[in-house]
Amino acid sequence: MIIVTGAAGFIGSCLVSRLNKAGYDNIVVVDDFSKTEKANNLEGKTMAAKIGRNDFIQWLHDFGAEVEMIFHIGARTDTTEFDKAIFDELNVDYSKAVWNACVQFNIPLVYASSAATYGLGEFGYSDNPALIPSLKPLNPYGDSKNDFDKWVLTQTKQPPFWAGLKFFNVYGPNEYHKGRMASVIFHAFRQINEAGGMKLFRSHNPAFTDGGQLRDFIYVKDVVEVCLFLLEKKPNSGIYNLGSGKARTFLDLAKNTFKNMGKAENITFIDTPIDIRDKYQYFTEANMSKMLAAGYTSGFHTLEEGVRDYVQNFLIGEKYY
Repeated sequence: MIIVTGAAGFIGSCLVSRLNKAGYDNIVVVDDFSKTEKANNLEGKTMAAKIGRNDFIQWLHDFGAEVEMIFHIGARTDTTEFDKAIFDELNVDYSKAVWNACVQFNIPLVYASSAATYGLGEFGYSDNPALIPSLKPLNPYGDSKNDFDKWVLTQTKQPPFWAGLKFFNVYGPNEYHKGRMASVIFHAFRQINEAGGMKLFRSHNPAFTDGGQLRDFIYVKDVVEVCLFLLEKKPNSGIYNLGSGKARTFLDLAKNTFKNMGKAENITFIDTPIDIRDKYQYFTEANMSKMLAAGYTSGFHTLEEGVRDYVQNFLIGEKYY
């Protein structure tokens, strides 16, 4: 059987859907199922069992011998939360318990890290493990992801295969429940529908024009395709970037959202809030050479392709993947 933690969430539910499409039905989904706003994400998907997040570690010790693979996608992802204890519990200690069970029962493991570990990008965006101890995340969420990556790299006892995936700016279907933590494309669609226009942050860096700030946006369908590749091919273990490998501007994102909604562009600029201005990332771009060298050849959606599919096939009509 295959385990997906965070299965009712955005990326986790898309992964369950992709696994189903590939013929994998013996899937145990793990999450906090008391959060009913995520229930629609798993509607119509084939699963063997649902296990509550708080019960999973004990369940794993009871049934670990039957598990083929664990995708540990579940995490506390709120970058506006500053209680370090919450992240230590849910993102670090919980992940250590999953890792140790994978070692004990010889279970391959893929876990979610984050590009938030790179902070302002002072050391670039290479997934070279030698750089990881030097990284300076900008918030407790990024710290928790980097703390677990650093811990993993010190472990002499490891699962038979493992991969930590540094997700960049993931967007796509099944993020309706995420509120302010949803992707910029999701918020653009909502703003345009409700107000007829889109507000972007003004640049406070002379090297970038207004709306010219750059991010590596990756479509969630590409994320889950990589997960399927890791399940079936199991290349060298390690920590891998997972972005498109191509930074694009917020202006590109907004213009494509208007285009695919069939609406005239109406883009205005507002000051970046003072409380985040000194921590604002003006550029992120995943170095994808390690993943490509590992044998992943399926490519990635361009921003144009991803936004078109997301807007036209999911956001319009509020459909799920």
